[in-house]
Amino acid sequence: MTSVGEAIREVLLTADPTAKAMRARSVARDWRLGRLAYRLGESMPDRPARPSVPELLPPNRMPSRRRGGSQTNRIAMLHAFAHIEFVAIDLAFDAAGRFGDSQPREFLTDWLSVGADEAMHFALLRRRLVTLGSDYGALPAHDGLWEAAEATRDDLMARLAVVPMVLEARGLDVSPATIARLEASGDRTSARILARIYADEIRHVAVGSRWFARLCDSAGLDMAECWKTLVKQYFRGPLKPPFNDSARSKAGLPRELYASLASAGQVPQ
Repeated sequence: MTSVGEAIREVLLTADPTAKAMRARSVARDWRLGRLAYRLGESMPDRPARPSVPELLPPNRMPSRRRGGSQTNRIAMLHAFAHIEFVAIDLAFDAAGRFGDSQPREFLTDWLSVGADEAMHFALLRRRLVTLGSDYGALPAHDGLWEAAEATRDDLMARLAVVPMVLEARGLDVSPATIARLEASGDRTSARILARIYADEIRHVAVGSRWFARLCDSAGLDMAECWKTLVKQYFRGPLKPPFNDSARSKAGLPRELYASLASAGQVPQ
């Protein structure tokens, strides 16, 4: 029987976007149905396989996106979301494979489920791009999400503090306004897709914050102080208000956790 560790590694080493998304959903399903042996320990790649497109640029070289309702602007926005979801597949599977052998079995189940959701989100967005006359890879993208994964590859608590609890939580802040703009422009199909993703992402951030809280509790650490320390160490960007306090609270991120780091819009160094 193939081990879950081998299956996770195969997802990370799959470059083709369609094949990666399909394989991610298949691995999560096989794990849920008991078709994979509970064995980990395989080394995870430092960097997942990537397709030849999109071109990956530094964030400061990315073309600025306008907020207008033209189809060109909507395609650019949906492409950016599609790239985030594509990278999020690898983020979830890397967390499962890299850190799962030191955690309860439930940790694997949670992160493989998250990875399967991200694969479904990517497939929905890519299908929408094709309907609009474009495709994933037609525009450049940046690699900031995976850079955060590389920086935290040796520390599970740092990975949880930065990736779900900072970077993915930012998506909770911006999604409602984006959905509203799409509805106002008459693109209800794209709005429904992002609304579905938004609802799922609240749960995904909650998975990260729940495991972070468990690790802090088991180590006898104060969750808020530990999170702030790790964010100062591993995250170099600003925590930008306004925040979606309601969604963040549902995801296990109370305002008192992040408000002090957002004073003047900049993380203290």
